[in-house]
Amino acid sequence: MKLGTFLRGGRQVPVLFVNGAAHDLQEALAGAPFLEREGLARHGFSLLDLIAAGDTALDALRTVAMDAELLARSRIADGEGQPLAPMTRPPKNVFCLGRNYAEHIREDNVSRDQKTELPKYPQFFTKPHTAIVGDGADIRYDERVTRRLDYEVELAVVIGRGGRDIQAGDALGHVFGYTIVNDVTARDLQRRHDQWFKGKGLDTSCPMGPWIVTADEILDPHALRIELSVNGEVRQDASTGDMIFRIPETIESLSAGLTLEPGDVIATGTPSGVGYAMEPRQFLADGDVVECRVEGVGVLRNTVRAVS
Repeated sequence: MKLGTFLRGGRQVPVLFVNGAAHDLQEALAGAPFLEREGLARHGFSLLDLIAAGDTALDALRTVAMDAELLARSRIADGEGQPLAPMTRPPKNVFCLGRNYAEHIREDNVSRDQKTELPKYPQFFTKPHTAIVGDGADIRYDERVTRRLDYEVELAVVIGRGGRDIQAGDALGHVFGYTIVNDVTARDLQRRHDQWFKGKGLDTSCPMGPWIVTADEILDPHALRIELSVNGEVRQDASTGDMIFRIPETIESLSAGLTLEPGDVIATGTPSGVGYAMEPRQFLADGDVVECRVEGVGVLRNTVRAVS
């Protein structure tokens, strides 16, 4: 299933996508018994609420997906709703992995004339919720803040069942689904502050979407083609099988002594082909259209817009 979030009538609503159409789940699930049991019947519930409800909610969603009457009743007409990021405000900052593809490390070494070794442990940083935007939203480009805006396509994991000290062998059982993140980065800020948070935490620097694909739809998250293009020119083209630290190992490392909650998002790193490593360097500019593709998940498309 494909699940997302729309802004509709001034409120955020969880959405189910079926055959290219979006369906308002607050309408489709009206009166569902599990909503009363979960304490969700008396107020508008979010996609995060459904994720936290676990298998009961998933079973109800599968019923909706197969019920033509419910789908007809809840269909969102074209132009009636605005797509947002599937998770507009996860429980925590978006967790991200740095240096998780060997070829990306090699291109970084070449471009900066250094000899960084492959990491022995996952390297984590975060992006704040204020950085998150959805499919079709603009990527803000303010030359007063940065002149070296770059892109990074990433497969992202959405946690379904929370926990602490999760073992790698159990980790995929904690995954609700997968989405796409573009880890937009201000390279000059990244270098200036000698850490990753500021350069990767600007507003609109975390496009996410266009939806979450539930885990049962992805047979092997480490066998997916991952690509990024700028104005139709392919810049990044690799396989998620090239990850240094795979998803189970990443979840085990991150959750050691740190509780993961339903709805937490983990971006798993980017392959080679980033703009700063090209010759000559190719940073993003006003009007550039950036498309991120992950096989089995979809396409995340955003446009860079200069602000004054």
